[in-house]
Amino acid sequence: MRPQFIYLDLGNVIVWFDHAKAWQQMADLAGIDSVAVRAVATAGGLQESLERGHIDWPEFHSQFSSRTHTATDPEALAHAASDMFSLNIGMLPVIAGLERIGCPTGILSNTCAIHWEHLLAKHYSVLPGNFVQIVLSHLVALQKPEPGIYELAAERAGVRPDQIFFCDDIPAHVDAARAAGWDAEIFVSAVGLADALDRRGIKLGL
Repeated sequence: MRPQFIYLDLGNVIVWFDHAKAWQQMADLAGIDSVAVRAVATAGGLQESLERGHIDWPEFHSQFSSRTHTATDPEALAHAASDMFSLNIGMLPVIAGLERIGCPTGILSNTCAIHWEHLLAKHYSVLPGNFVQIVLSHLVALQKPEPGIYELAAERAGVRPDQIFFCDDIPAHVDAARAAGWDAEIFVSAVGLADALDRRGIKLGL
């Protein structure tokens, strides 16, 4: 069946990111070890709470400062935590091709406000571009691979679940999409995505 709507993940699909770079930049600013930064942000649950929209950046900064016994400028720490992205240039012709043939396309991503705002500030032509739906975890208080975020995204797409094709770099997110009735593939490369779309009748002419 030819998909009627395409959802793409953001991180490591449309843009590349490097968490290790962010941890190190935060560590350098705070004057502590990057292992400690990662432990507080991930094992401590702060990053997940931020991506779920349960806390905002000022609260993250306050808790991070308290747990690490550090004092940093909130804006400087936000920049250190966010300056880890680069555009996946290989995806540009894929996104342009989907737009050219009129195939509705959206973004479905686990992310937080400071990362999304940082990406918008970089003025990439594809963000927000012409994506017709942008479903971000921190705005909907749901995360992949929870079933609810796929249900919400399908509702916003306005098509049946089996008419959606999704591409994500994390296998668990792809498995959850399939469990929700979507067609889905693990992202390996832009060329691989174009081939997957071609097999489903979406010809991008690449």
